Amino acid sequence: MSQERLRWEAADEDAMVAYGAKLGKALRPGMVVHLQGELGMGKTTLSRGVVQSFGHRGAVKSPTYTLVEPYELGELTLYHFDLYRLGHPEELEFMGIRDYFTAQSLCLVEWPARGEGVLPPADLVINIERSGSGRTLWLSGLTAEGVGVLERLNAEA
Repeated sequence: MSQERLRWEAADEDAMVAYGAKLGKALRPGMVVHLQGELGMGKTTLSRGVVQSFGHRGAVKSPTYTLVEPYELGELTLYHFDLYRLGHPEELEFMGIRDYFTAQSLCLVEWPARGEGVLPPADLVINIERSGSGRTLWLSGLTAEGVGVLERLNAEA
């Protein structure tokens, strides 16, 4: 399958949250989304918009120390992972990582390279880069499901 890409420009934090909300509406249960970018690029800010798009009204914080933050959102469970402090990918096996990735869950994974070899492959990869005072987001669909997200987002534009 050929990889499809989409580019977004986010001028500020509000735009990142808005893009996250738009993205959330295009995602489906069972999907895995990898969020990549240096520290401070807005991975958690984008995740906040995704979580809020499913109706969550509470805080959305980075699970840097807990590694995962679950959100029960009706029939869907959204898991927000932050693997920045992961010492070794094998640690994910000890926490039962495979139990999180189900057809009824949606998984957002920050710093996925730290879980390489243990994490399932991504349907969608989002690379976030600095662009002046804003951010450029590159969304890449790696599976049919990921390409479907890009198609839904393009249809909305």
